[in-house]
Amino acid sequence: MLELGSYVTVAGVLMIASILLGRTTNRIGIPAFLAFLALGMIAGEEGIGRIGFEDYRLSFYLGTVGLFLILFDGGLNTPIGRIRQAILPAVVLATIGVGLTAVFTAIGARCFGFAWKQSLLLGAILSSTDAAAVFLIIRSAGIQLKKRPAAILELESGLNDPMAFLMTATLTESLVEHRAVTIHAAISVVVSLILGAAIGATIGWLGRITLRRLRPGAGGLYPVFTLAIAFLSFGVPSLIGGSGLLAAYTSGAVLGAGRIPYSGAIRRVHDSMAWLAQLSMFLLLGLLVTPSQLLRAAIPGVAIALILTLICRPLAVLTCLLPLRRLPLRELTYLAAVGLRGAVPIILATVPITSKAPGAHEIFNIAFFGVMTNALIPGAVVGKLGRWLGVVADEPPAPPAVVEISSAEMLEGGEIAVFHIEASSAVAGALVSELPLPPTCTIVLLVRDRTIIAPRGETNIAAGDHIYVLCPPGDRPLIDLMFGLRESE
Repeated sequence: MLELGSYVTVAGVLMIASILLGRTTNRIGIPAFLAFLALGMIAGEEGIGRIGFEDYRLSFYLGTVGLFLILFDGGLNTPIGRIRQAILPAVVLATIGVGLTAVFTAIGARCFGFAWKQSLLLGAILSSTDAAAVFLIIRSAGIQLKKRPAAILELESGLNDPMAFLMTATLTESLVEHRAVTIHAAISVVVSLILGAAIGATIGWLGRITLRRLRPGAGGLYPVFTLAIAFLSFGVPSLIGGSGLLAAYTSGAVLGAGRIPYSGAIRRVHDSMAWLAQLSMFLLLGLLVTPSQLLRAAIPGVAIALILTLICRPLAVLTCLLPLRRLPLRELTYLAAVGLRGAVPIILATVPITSKAPGAHEIFNIAFFGVMTNALIPGAVVGKLGRWLGVVADEPPAPPAVVEISSAEMLEGGEIAVFHIEASSAVAGALVSELPLPPTCTIVLLVRDRTIIAPRGETNIAAGDHIYVLCPPGDRPLIDLMFGLRESE
């Protein structure tokens, strides 16, 4: 018990320290996950903590579990409107774009003496982007992207991890078994993606139907049920050769596309679990890193990362999206510049080690530098570049409070919409009693600065207020016209 208590205490201290340090690094344009990674290294065998940890297989398993929970949460919180708006360019980037990025990166790696198979494996490991890293930096820069580039970045990052995983597994197997990559392997990758998408969508749809009819007796069991859906959506396709990661994202997206009971609570629980998974992944991967071994890989690692950031990613994005002729050059340029890497490349870099592939540890160390450099350089410029390219949206501030109706029953009759009152709004300066509200609608809450106000007839509506209106779907066009664009849109 004493040993267990020590491990749990250390884990708690590292988590709190990571959160505190992450807030600081975000303010200066550095992704919070780099703080998590650094703390893991400090606690490691050559750091202050002197914690010896070299179990790459366990790290891969835990990292994969964390990743599919993150992907399920990403799908659950992706509005269906964004999927429709960005699905084509996102799918092209997540498949062809990932392949091109891997090939271009491999060409760069060849300049540093890597064999072709090792170069392609390194390219595959570094090929996928991380939405969490991108949007953490964007939020810390105090900006919001326009809907289309934001949706493409989000969808691409959710869809490209399965492709990177399949490519890494295929190339590692080829390297270990000393055989060429055949067209059969490429077909297997395509079939795995199709199976994953189909099974994930089916499980998500069945989960949504079941959740509507479920009566577990306690609100806290609803997130437990959706967690089970996440596990099934990864596990079932994995048993028959499908992509469990793509299935997890697709399942979450289908589940979240319709109305479900306790929706707000379910999303908050999965958001917390995704953050816990991400934090734990980076702390664990930091423990795996041996700083003394990293020094030998510093020069090729940074050089390959610069090639990836400045040449490979932009070239792959332009090659994929220019023929579609759907995006202006400003948005294309931004998409090409902000493909940040996260935990996935370091997790993937453990695959060659556990398979005892030639040069696996060197690939792991170079992937580490690839993640660090690729996060630091674009991370420092995404805010300024977004403003300069004109892809920043003129959005109202986020509402300071969340008001929702939680019920195990699927209640009909309306929902709560949130509006930010602009100075030019038709209702600015008016009294609540003067508003021509339909009899089926009512203002349930008004937030001014940090003060909650109970709206009454004599309450004056001022510019800068957040108004919460309960209204049925049929009256929403009139309410939107009266108060302005809703926060959720």
